[in-house]
Amino acid sequence: MSAVTIEKPRAPVLTREAMRGKVSDALRLSARIFHTLIEPQVVVTLGLAVLLIGSAIGVAVSAHQNRDLYNTLSNLQLERDAYQRQWSQLLLEQSALSAHGRIERKAVEELEMVVPGREHIVLVPYADTSRIASAPR
Repeated sequence: MSAVTIEKPRAPVLTREAMRGKVSDALRLSARIFHTLIEPQVVVTLGLAVLLIGSAIGVAVSAHQNRDLYNTLSNLQLERDAYQRQWSQLLLEQSALSAHGRIERKAVEELEMVVPGREHIVLVPYADTSRIASAPR
């Protein structure tokens, strides 16, 4: 039988030279990426992508505003219909309250008014006011 030992993995030792090498590799990679981003094809592609994303956001905002305005319109139409019903009821009430028979009955019952007889009616002759206004003083 053989004995097996488990060893802990050793942490890599970072030296100054290794660290400088890694940093210089990262800088070279960054420089290549930035130089690639400056190429006209990449700039046009990125610009079009930004325009596409902006357009998509604009469409979403516009659709939301459209739904919101449609809901407002529906609520206002319901409110208009309620006012129209109320107006119709008020017109009916006005016509009922201003009926001649009702007014005559109220005058007789509450105000104790009576229709005057022929002997109490006095006719006043018509006076032409245009002659009075143009008469000399």
